[in-house]
Amino acid sequence: IYFSGHKFLFFSSVSTAITCFTRGLDLQKETEDVLCPANCPLWQFYVFGDGVYASLSSVCGAAIHRGVINSAGGAVRVQTLPGQENYPAINANGIQSQMLARWASSFSVTRAKNTALEAVGRSISTARPSTGKRPKKPLEKKTGNKDCKADIAFLIDGSYNIGQRRFNLQKNFVGKVAVMLGIGTEGPHVGVVQASEHPKIEFYLKNFTAAKDVLFAIKELGFRGGNSNTGKALKHTAQKFFSLENGARKGIPKIIVVFLDGWPSDDIEEAGIVAREFGVNVFIVSVAKPTAEELGMVQDIAFVDKVVCRNNGFFSYQMPTWFGTTKYVKPLVQKLCSHEQMLCSKTCYNSVNIGFLIDGSSSVGDNNFRLVLEFISNIAKTFEISDIGSKIAVVQFTYDQRTELSFTDYTTKEKVLSAIQNIRYMSGGTATGDAISFTTRNVFGPMKDGPNMNFLVVLTDGQSYDDVRGPAAAAQKAGITVFSVGVAWAPVDDLKDMASEPRESHVFFTREFTGLEQMVPDIIRGICKDFLDSKQ
Repeated sequence: IYFSGHKFLFFSSVSTAITCFTRGLDLQKETEDVLCPANCPLWQFYVFGDGVYASLSSVCGAAIHRGVINSAGGAVRVQTLPGQENYPAINANGIQSQMLARWASSFSVTRAKNTALEAVGRSISTARPSTGKRPKKPLEKKTGNKDCKADIAFLIDGSYNIGQRRFNLQKNFVGKVAVMLGIGTEGPHVGVVQASEHPKIEFYLKNFTAAKDVLFAIKELGFRGGNSNTGKALKHTAQKFFSLENGARKGIPKIIVVFLDGWPSDDIEEAGIVAREFGVNVFIVSVAKPTAEELGMVQDIAFVDKVVCRNNGFFSYQMPTWFGTTKYVKPLVQKLCSHEQMLCSKTCYNSVNIGFLIDGSSSVGDNNFRLVLEFISNIAKTFEISDIGSKIAVVQFTYDQRTELSFTDYTTKEKVLSAIQNIRYMSGGTATGDAISFTTRNVFGPMKDGPNMNFLVVLTDGQSYDDVRGPAAAAQKAGITVFSVGVAWAPVDDLKDMASEPRESHVFFTREFTGLEQMVPDIIRGICKDFLDSKQ
């Protein structure tokens, strides 16, 4: 090592060679001296702010914007700063920075103090110009943008519809999106599938966790040609791409971004249904919509509405052409990072079946029975009820049982809530054990092979005339998690015998029916906790 000179040894220990893509949030230290490479293509720079830059910004881009270095690269000192609101958009030194409403952290850039460092920076950057090829020595893996956790498949169009030239422009756009997402070990992970005659998975989520490697892989993709069998490719991707062994992560939203030049040449609606069933959020980026003359060749004009996760405008994205697409990058990235908007992800809100078993015995009385219905309505309305989402069933019991609504009766929240309000009070004795057996067999039985997790909420106000322990154990053995809710004279031992483990978080009790209202948030939280625990 000594022949390379003392200067190099000294400075290499305090400075870090970075790439064109390195952002402020990728750096570990409060103050860090870094070396920007030469000849970074300007389109790779995303810069937010002026003087104080959002940590999402490219460090080298910010340094050129600020006038600290030029395109020849060089040494920069980066100082971490707190986040702020309203980063301005300013054009300086050939780079147009962009506006950002707010970000959690920022940085500033100044010249690194020592010119010897500058020389080292130059020698490193000229020795390895930024060609997109991988450096010999891998830099330590960066954590990436932790504010944007997502597993994303880019389903690109490789059909004759798009052709070789526009295929390359599409790759360019996908590369920009990938860079701006902030790929890293703890940030978003991406893979690419090419749709043509037959779909081809080009690379999986697990293959790369650094933006530069992803960019290199995208650059290397070859154009396949053939029909744009987007439906076939989407179905294949939803079913095969997001497995744990291929790098999908538990509890992270799964997203497929479908790029479509023109229209699909096969049926895409069924693929959309499959993707939703697999808990995948489908976005469609359509470019060059079919013209009036071409519409006759399109199998289904409303194909976008039928394939996206939800037909609410959020999941469809329109670009007029593949030229000049840079301004479309940031709005798409913001959508892909909006965790709370991913309505098709499997969550406790859209992936559970909740059965309510409610006591209709004489001791309850008409007015209190209304409070019971209000209680179950308040729990039900928190969940996303649909044909592929959560489902609600209600059984009322005395000595007898009556299924008020089964899981398959209604597929919208409005209809479920309306049906609950119309339940009529039975009045009679109390046989809770029998009612649990009835519900396990007749209400949950038909759902046992479904994708949703099963919950039973038993609500009673008194002593059961029969054994509850055996039927409750059988329900739990059948995969049903049981919450017991007791009011007034309900014996605590019965409640404990019915509830799933750990008992303390599955047993609830109130002296008065008016106390049911306060329990609603705790029961919802309990259901969500059990759901998440089952996924770990």
